[in-house]
Amino acid sequence: MAVREILKMGDSRLLRQAQPVKAFDTDELHLLVSDLIDTMLSAQGAGLAAPQIGVDLQVVIFGTNERNPRYPDAPPVPRTVLINPAITPLAVDGSTGVIAELEDWEGCLSVPGLRGVVSRFARIYYSGFDQYGDPLERTVDGFHARVVQHECDHLQGMLYLMRIRDFRRFGFTSVLFPGLDVAQDD
Repeated sequence: MAVREILKMGDSRLLRQAQPVKAFDTDELHLLVSDLIDTMLSAQGAGLAAPQIGVDLQVVIFGTNERNPRYPDAPPVPRTVLINPAITPLAVDGSTGVIAELEDWEGCLSVPGLRGVVSRFARIYYSGFDQYGDPLERTVDGFHARVVQHECDHLQGMLYLMRIRDFRRFGFTSVLFPGLDVAQDD
């Protein structure tokens, strides 16, 4: 129930591997989830991972139930708490065919003021648990799939810029998107 400091790129804690949550429905876990939500909302984020606030646990939250000023063209994503996640890439048509990737712009609250084009799986199945220990599984695509993959990367000590393939499509948000209305950029 507090807005926590978001660690910035260069802080070595962002590069650590997060540990699985072993106890669900605890006061400590509920407090962490509440702090993650408060912090994400305060920063106008689309998601936030526990390592971004210095907690080495496999906990991510994401979702915007309304238009997000940082991603004005993105569709709403249901507010979700995802713990101990697993991601499986899927073929776009649901078959065992080719796994498609899509490129799009990403930013990160731990890398303020910058955005870059990142390739992500277009369609994924993800599973894990909520804070009560109830199983959670979904098949998603588009922006929803991108946000989940971005946040889960944080659990592996990975920042989105480590996935950028072409640094000609990377730069300051204010230069790349001069009209973007963001109070607290990325």
